[in-house]
Amino acid sequence: MNFLKKLGPGLLFAGAAIGVSHLVQSTRAGADFGFGLLWALLLVNLFKYPFFQFGPRYAMATGESLLEGYQKLGKGVLLAYFALSLGTMVTIQAAVTIVTAGLAVQLFGITTDITLWCFIITAICFAILIIGKYKVLDTVMKVIISILTVTTVIAVASAVGFNESSIEWTQVLPKNNTQWVFLIAFMGWMPAPLDVSVWHSLWTIEKQKTLSKPPNKNMIDFKIGYLITLFLGVCFLSLGALVMFGSGQTFSNQGVTFSKQLIDLYTTNLGSGAFVIIALAAFTTMFSTTLTCLDASPRAMAKTSELLNFSFLKKYTVWLAILAISTLIVLVFFLSEMGLLVKIATVLSFLTAPFYAVINLRLITSQHTPKAWRPSLLIKIISVLGIVFLLGFSFWYLSIL
Repeated sequence: MNFLKKLGPGLLFAGAAIGVSHLVQSTRAGADFGFGLLWALLLVNLFKYPFFQFGPRYAMATGESLLEGYQKLGKGVLLAYFALSLGTMVTIQAAVTIVTAGLAVQLFGITTDITLWCFIITAICFAILIIGKYKVLDTVMKVIISILTVTTVIAVASAVGFNESSIEWTQVLPKNNTQWVFLIAFMGWMPAPLDVSVWHSLWTIEKQKTLSKPPNKNMIDFKIGYLITLFLGVCFLSLGALVMFGSGQTFSNQGVTFSKQLIDLYTTNLGSGAFVIIALAAFTTMFSTTLTCLDASPRAMAKTSELLNFSFLKKYTVWLAILAISTLIVLVFFLSEMGLLVKIATVLSFLTAPFYAVINLRLITSQHTPKAWRPSLLIKIISVLGIVFLLGFSFWYLSIL
């Protein structure tokens, strides 16, 4: 029980990460390429690993979030973060909320009005965060991640049992610009956008307030959360490859239609009895992402505003209200373009990743981080390779636009 109490930020990271990247992008990757893009999933998880780790590492080493660290690197760095977050947070929140709402229509059947479901889901998440704040978020996420992991494993086991053809493990590269764009979008949110490292550092600070012992450098909480995201990423890609690959079905860009296609393809092949398992796994996946994103962006923007002396914007509740209202406005006007929203959000996340990678590495290796907490030579090497990887694919993407 004591071990479970210590877990928190790592599971919140998993909750934020396991969403569109897994349910939508990984499933599409498996459906369109079989296991052919497994290399991309594993590689991007490897190369992003250090930059995500630097968030909780810096927080535990200094008692500060990455945002204070960015300020120490220069006000321009913090302003750049503020501008990037302001430009992406509403699109990201809208993308995850509309997918969640589409799945709620299929799972609960109370109403098919996806706009109403967007309002209901946003209101529930808003209430959880206003009433319970971090403590309730921490508890709720442990339950959600447990349900998600169990249901997803059952679904994959069922798919393996159903599949009678031999599995093709040949790895492939995209053949045209459309496929390359998908690959960039796939890697953009796999396992999550790199700005989640900032969120993780803030959650770590909050968690440290509830613990009596000083932080441990083994970072077991982070490692568990990261391994869960990697494992479930492989699971959802496997589901797409085992159940959907070769079906000839094309996915709709409309939220309700896409969600119905996703669940129908599983239940058609795995049997109607799998509906509850698949629908529950899918919904908990997206609800956890919607909840954690709605908490993290306002938390980060409020802290950034405080550091930049934007006194009228330094309250968490103000940003929470701004994000919730802005998201609902975007969803009302762009309801039919779920696919476009997801693509914009994921591509933007990939193109901004090199910025976060560079400043996180610079901060964690600087004088602002105690020597005992600075990364090992191996992590530094992986970091440099990761920056080259992210920059290379970003320039490649921009060249084919």
